[in-house]
Amino acid sequence: MKLGIYIVLGLAVVIGWISFMTSGKGEIHQIEETISRYYETGSVEELEQIPTLKDKIENIKSSKTLTGILLAFVTAGLVGVVVVVDLLPLLAHKFTHAVYDSGEEVEEDPMHDAHAKLAQGDFDGAIAAFRDAAAMDPMNRLPYVEIAKVQREQLKQPHAAVETLREAIEGQEWQENDAAFLMFRLAEVYDEDLAERMAAVGLMQQVIEQFPESRHSANARHKLHEWGVA
Repeated sequence: MKLGIYIVLGLAVVIGWISFMTSGKGEIHQIEETISRYYETGSVEELEQIPTLKDKIENIKSSKTLTGILLAFVTAGLVGVVVVVDLLPLLAHKFTHAVYDSGEEVEEDPMHDAHAKLAQGDFDGAIAAFRDAAAMDPMNRLPYVEIAKVQREQLKQPHAAVETLREAIEGQEWQENDAAFLMFRLAEVYDEDLAERMAAVGLMQQVIEQFPESRHSANARHKLHEWGVA
């Protein structure tokens, strides 16, 4: 059905252009011959008609120009419809198949389900999904951080957040940046949520001992200075 419509519209456009190319030529030629004859052998009355005949030629040319512009718009519109409605989706479809048929696998985000459940307000489900993500990628600190964040902010369970972060810190041989990050988050929970400043101080001192001469040690010293513990 769609193909038939395109064929009819295409034929109409082609016929329109053919008609445009041939229209007016014969009439203009006849008028020009008449003007030439009037110049050569015309009477006074006929000579007076020459300006009118010239205006008629200009009117025919102007009308033809307008028709050409309209045909150009119609042609461009038809081409645009075909490209947008049929050609682009076809190319996108072929490109998609080329990607998926090439044997390449699209890497899934193991935390996608967790974030989806979090957005839905399913906090327990989100925590379970974050734990699944942690099991799939044990050296990724983000699932533990997200679990602790949900426990602190949504569930108002800071003690559970402490357990989560301690489980993370003690359960893996983390790289320096990851270990320090988790220890700072744990100190934050102790200080801000549980009002256990000394526990937080102990963690900062542990950072200084484990990572001396590092930016983490410097940050820990700065935090101790803020707390009045030099």
